[in-house]
Amino acid sequence: MALTDREREIVDLLRGDPRLAPGEIAERLGTTRAAVNVHLSNLTRKGVVLGRGYILSEEPSVVVVGGANLDIKARSAAPAILGTSNPGAGSMAAGGVGRNIAENLARLGTPTYLIAAVGDDAMGERLLADTAAAGVRLDHIHRSRHATGTYTAVLDAAGELVVAVADMTAASELLPEHLGPLRELLSHAGLLVLDGNLSAPAASHVLDLGHAAGVPTLLEPVSVPKAAVLAPLITPDRPLYAATPNREELAALTGLPTTSDDELLSAAKHLHERGVAHVWVRLGSRGSLLSSADEGHAFVPALPAGVEDVTGAGDAMLAAFAYALLAGHPPRTAVDHGTAAAALTVESAHTVRPDLSPRLLAQALAERAARPTSPRSTQ
Repeated sequence: MALTDREREIVDLLRGDPRLAPGEIAERLGTTRAAVNVHLSNLTRKGVVLGRGYILSEEPSVVVVGGANLDIKARSAAPAILGTSNPGAGSMAAGGVGRNIAENLARLGTPTYLIAAVGDDAMGERLLADTAAAGVRLDHIHRSRHATGTYTAVLDAAGELVVAVADMTAASELLPEHLGPLRELLSHAGLLVLDGNLSAPAASHVLDLGHAAGVPTLLEPVSVPKAAVLAPLITPDRPLYAATPNREELAALTGLPTTSDDELLSAAKHLHERGVAHVWVRLGSRGSLLSSADEGHAFVPALPAGVEDVTGAGDAMLAAFAYALLAGHPPRTAVDHGTAAAALTVESAHTVRPDLSPRLLAQALAERAARPTSPRSTQ
């Protein structure tokens, strides 16, 4: 939704003096204070006004729609033995793919809005407080009748994932009728990120709104079962800017084998034919494959990193990729940003690295440049 004439007048006044009170704005425009308050509320929902003091957003925002939950992690102190109790340590922190992407983006200085479903419970309150403290805008969170979602992960002594169980019942309650604010947010957005935690009707509605608004959309499948749900929604009549599956999720999105490199490229081509401009496939310790419909493909090696905890690496990759795209970088360069962010994240014990910043990311990129590699590419 575009700005109304009155909203544009208010924005022009605030650019001159962001300290203007609603009464002063009303006097200058010859209207009432109550009317101005309504317009300011609408500008906030649209992402043009950022919080108190009527700070204006001078750059496009990212809107993230997806999952938000608490991460419960248990790490074995020794090599994990299945079928019995293992000594180790546990922790709890804010998580969820969409929420993690949003926090990474906010820490990189990007105006970011999160639309997700959170239970009306103590866990939900903690989740929202921690997310807001990181700088994510939460004006449009849906409070679910279900408990706040949880993601319970068991890690081995090396920090690699052994098994995980996700309870995302609350996310399934986020229906198209709860997504009304999305249309307004997209009027000032530079990118839309959708994760696969939503129901098929809700995900389809988000894709429709993104296409109607002309906002480039990034699709993160999240898991193999959820990729299978998303597969029928990827069609040429509402093209995607990028999809970011891993090898197994790519197979679920396409119904094609993805064991060999040739099979990976064939599956990526299948998504290109269905309207996906860029397919970025995560390949674990090997790195990733970026396949672009008009620019060929490149296998990009991972950055060397000491693994503390792999949880959240993919979320950081996508966030830094989006951050770089908004800054005007081409997709191949944006992949380098994502690769660097992933390395920084696995070296941290946190799902979202709390000291992540543009400067830290730039340092990691500079170190990569000083250690040249030769990714294989084909034009």
